[in-house]
Amino acid sequence: MANPESTTSMSSNPTDSTTTTTAAVAKTAAAVQQPESNQTDVLEERIINDEYKVWKKNSPYLYDLVMTSALEWPSLTCQWLPTLNPSSTKTSTEHSLLLGTHTNDEQNYLMVASVGLPTEDAEIDAREYVDEKEECGGFGSTGNKVEVKIKIMHEGEVHRARYCPSNPFLVATKSPSPDVYVFDLSKHPSFPTAGSSFNPQHVLQGHTSEGYGLAWSPHPSQPRHLISAGEDKLLCLWDLAEAGATVPSLSKLTGHTDVVEDVAWHQTDPSIVGSVGDDRSIKIWDIRVKNATDSTHTREDAHEADVNSIAFNPVQEYLFATGSGDNDVGLWDLRNLKDPLSVFKGHTAEVFNVAWAPFGEGTILGSASADRRVNIWDLARIGQEQTPEDAEDGPPELLFIHGGHTSKLNDLSFNANDDWIVASVSDDNVLQVWSMAENIYADYDDEEADGELDDADLEDDN
Repeated sequence: MANPESTTSMSSNPTDSTTTTTAAVAKTAAAVQQPESNQTDVLEERIINDEYKVWKKNSPYLYDLVMTSALEWPSLTCQWLPTLNPSSTKTSTEHSLLLGTHTNDEQNYLMVASVGLPTEDAEIDAREYVDEKEECGGFGSTGNKVEVKIKIMHEGEVHRARYCPSNPFLVATKSPSPDVYVFDLSKHPSFPTAGSSFNPQHVLQGHTSEGYGLAWSPHPSQPRHLISAGEDKLLCLWDLAEAGATVPSLSKLTGHTDVVEDVAWHQTDPSIVGSVGDDRSIKIWDIRVKNATDSTHTREDAHEADVNSIAFNPVQEYLFATGSGDNDVGLWDLRNLKDPLSVFKGHTAEVFNVAWAPFGEGTILGSASADRRVNIWDLARIGQEQTPEDAEDGPPELLFIHGGHTSKLNDLSFNANDDWIVASVSDDNVLQVWSMAENIYADYDDEEADGELDDADLEDDN
C-alpha cells in the first residue's frame, strides 16, 4: 500500500509524519489567542494545509500523473464519457468528463469537460511539478488541460449525472426537484445563447422528493431503462424508448423505511437491481415484479450507519460492494447476504461512493470519503502476509491512498479508455485527474491471475 501522506521514503510511516505536523500546528494554535469556538476550525485548517504540503512534496514519487483543476463551482458528480474526441494528437488524447455545478443561488449547469491525457508516445517527467497549474507531471506544461466544452442550463444543482450506455448523448440528472431530467447533448448548443432556458428533452415523474441515486441499465435488452432512488423511500423505474417530453414511471419499488441513497444495476442479469439507504439495509430487487412492495432479498443492518453507495462487480457476477457512514467498505456475495465477505477499513470518515475499475478481472475497487481521501483496494491482496511496518499503513488490500484533496470527496470515476486514470471531485471546487505510479501496480497483472476470485472463493464456508 502506498500512502501519499508518507515522507519521500516509500517505507516511512504516514502516522509519524502527520503526528509531527499535528504537534507543530497545535503548538502554533495555542500560541495564537483565538476565541475558543474558532480554535478547533483554525487547527483543523492548518492540519489540512500541512498535510497537503506533504502530499504535494511527495506526489512525484507516487504518481505518474496528477492534474488539478479549480472549477468555478463545486461539482457533486463526475463520470468519464466513453467517447474520445477527434482532436487527439500523437502525444495526447482528448477524453470527456461529465460534471455539474452546485452554485450559491446562481444559474446551474450540466457540463462536459475535455481532458487531455498523455499517450504512450508523450515524454513525461514525473519529477516536475508545475506550480502555476498545480499539476504533477511534466506533461502538464505541453498542452494537457481541463477545459469545459459544453454547458447546458440546469434547474437546481446537479446532484448526479450519468450517461446512457446505449447512447452516451443521453444524460440523466438528479437535482433538488423530485423529477429526473434527461438531456440529449446533441440537441443543445455548446454554450447557452441569448434567450436560452432550462430545456431537458425528458422530465421523468414518479418521485415526491429529491435524491441522489441514479443508474441506467447496461444491458442491450433494456437500452433506455433508467432507475432512480429518492428521499421518499422509493425506487422509480422508467423506459425511455419512444418516450415523450413527460414520462410517468413504469414501476415503483417500495420497501425501504428511510431515504434510499443509491441504486445500481446488476452487470450481467438485466432483471436485478440493488439499493441501499439510511435504514442501513441492502435490498436486491427483481424488476420484473412491477410495483413490488418489497425486495426479493434483504440484508438488514448491513452496516452500523447509513449505507450510501452500492456497486456490482463488472466481472464477478455474485460480487458487489457498499460504502457506509460507518467509514467502512463492505464486500458482499449476492448469494449469501448473512455476512459480508470482507470489510475494508481504511477511511476515517463517511464513505460516500464506491466504484469498480472497468479493467482487469474485477479486483480493483475505489472508495471516496468525507476524510478527503480516495482509497484504491485490490481484492487479490486480501489475506496477504504483511510486515509489522506495512501493517501500520493499512490492510494488505489497501493498494493506494489518494490524498490530494483538501475537502470531502463528492464522487469518483475510473476511465474506461485509459487504465488506472481516475477522476475525483471535492467540495472545494477541485477536480483532480490522476494515476498512481506504475511501479505501485506493476505487479497487478501477475498477482491478478493468482488472486482472481472464482465461485469457490465466494461460497459460504458453511
